[in-house]
Amino acid sequence: MEKTIEIRNNIIGFLYRNVIKQIAFQFDPEKMHNFFLATGKIIGSNIITKKITRDLFYYENKMLNQTILGIKFKNPVGLSAGFDKNAELLNILGDVGFGFAEVGSVTKLQCDGNPGVRLERIVEKKSIWVNFGLNNNGADEISHRLKKEKYNIPFAVSIAKTNCAATANDKVGIQDYVYSLKKFNELNVGNFFVLNISCPNAYGGQPFSRADAYESLLKEVSKLKMKKPIFVKLSPDLTKKEIDSIIEISNKNKIAGFIISNLTKKHDRSNGGLSGKMVEDRSNALLSYVYSKTKGKYVLIGVGGVFSAEDAYKKIKLGASLVSLITGMIFNGPNLMSEINQGLVKLLKKDGYKNISEAIGVDLK
Repeated sequence: MEKTIEIRNNIIGFLYRNVIKQIAFQFDPEKMHNFFLATGKIIGSNIITKKITRDLFYYENKMLNQTILGIKFKNPVGLSAGFDKNAELLNILGDVGFGFAEVGSVTKLQCDGNPGVRLERIVEKKSIWVNFGLNNNGADEISHRLKKEKYNIPFAVSIAKTNCAATANDKVGIQDYVYSLKKFNELNVGNFFVLNISCPNAYGGQPFSRADAYESLLKEVSKLKMKKPIFVKLSPDLTKKEIDSIIEISNKNKIAGFIISNLTKKHDRSNGGLSGKMVEDRSNALLSYVYSKTKGKYVLIGVGGVFSAEDAYKKIKLGASLVSLITGMIFNGPNLMSEINQGLVKLLKKDGYKNISEAIGVDLK
């Protein structure tokens, strides 16, 4: 069975990289993004197309099962926030092979995002320049729609502040976060939540990475009595001093984990952020630092540059309990999740582990 799945993955991967990607990369990146979103919605709406998708892409092995914060994950590979901004693909993501998903980011108000060109592929660097600006349908529409459905994978709702001039004021920004969290919490939508304090392409920058603003934000969030765990998504560009402050403040509040990391702003453009291999080293360095600093107290999700099982395994051994991706899938195809999960099983067996959880942080112990 393992050999059959490997052959299946190789064939689909070859077809994607040499045919589908070659065609898709001739077109505008945002238009192709919207095309694949629409296609995914159609496939996820029909039991027959879901079954076909599962046969083509799904892989499962008990060695990858984990229960984290009371949430059952069939495998550690998730979809990062930023791809399914309006949570329209949850019916198909599990069939494609994801173990979880992070939808959004969602903001209080509906937002069209930034004007102009918002996506560019940097093929030679295996990276994507992103300047969407938190375009989404808003917390009210998304939360009420999701309340009506049940899904076969756990998912997080990433919460950010609306991309507008008003929320550049800390107090207004905090109330923006609080409104969205309260809405999803009251409707009991999502398995966990993510405070996105590190979006690199929104109005006003990343003010809640500052210690004083971050502390004020968590103070208000703590009043909500959230039913589900809360994670915080960090920028890979923060200094160790800034990270230390965030950790210290988080220790005083009910933060369950960190997502490491968002896009990097360390580039020669005036706006936007870079994904994929261009952020991998920064992300891994931050992951290693936070895990070493906190000694396993927090659940960490590693993001940035995951294109293979080896990439994912490296993050796990640096302290990540889970990993997530977008750019790797765009470059390597929807078969990537199966390839990574099957590859992880091989790597675990090679190292003598019986479960993925045994490998978490081993390179730092």
